[in-house]
Amino acid sequence: MSRILLIDDDLGLSELLAQLLELEGFELTLAHDGQAGLDLALQQTFDLILLDVMLPKLNGFEVLRALRTKKQTPVLMLTARGDEIDRVVGLEIGADDYLPKPFNDRELVARIRAIIRRTNIKPNDNTQTIQSFGDLSLDPARQEVHCQELLIILTGTEFSLLFELVQHAGELASKETLSEKVLGKKLMPFDRSLDMHLSNLRKKMPERIDGRPRVKTIRGKGYIWLP
Repeated sequence: MSRILLIDDDLGLSELLAQLLELEGFELTLAHDGQAGLDLALQQTFDLILLDVMLPKLNGFEVLRALRTKKQTPVLMLTARGDEIDRVVGLEIGADDYLPKPFNDRELVARIRAIIRRTNIKPNDNTQTIQSFGDLSLDPARQEVHCQELLIILTGTEFSLLFELVQHAGELASKETLSEKVLGKKLMPFDRSLDMHLSNLRKKMPERIDGRPRVKTIRGKGYIWLP
């Protein structure tokens, strides 16, 4: 049973989500302010955190910033519909995905399952546990990446994106395919999620010894991981 932490000060919504998610087989823990939510997130182990932006004591961004200094627990941010700034900021800080309020129950459950699924990548039977790609070493079982012998701390979504790109190094990976495989959703117009995750990934990766870029962006089409 996957454990989910919901941090939201809307008591009515929290109760409804608790009933919904428990019926879907999830174990839900509730927190109604940012500080209480952060304390629970750091003290306990959860498979996913549902995090509202507007919270008392600490807002959602402050909670996420503090959390990312200690843990890489997947985070699905709940944002106000149409508030693009909140979505971009959340992704920059390290959110795995966002969902505008009000949302459809089925879409919420689908997003939750997709995030949990992609952050639990398991190697295939015919695949070595640790895989090497140039100066990279990826361990899907532990969700760990080493580059030039340094441990690179990635979120689950960043790891999934990197894993998908390097598996097809030298080939164009379309945004549509990456969105479905990595984010678990169809690519929508003006959705910048993939761009933000790739930007975060680029910032965390050390420069290659030969000075070449690691990823080439093909505008409007997708990305190529350069071997």
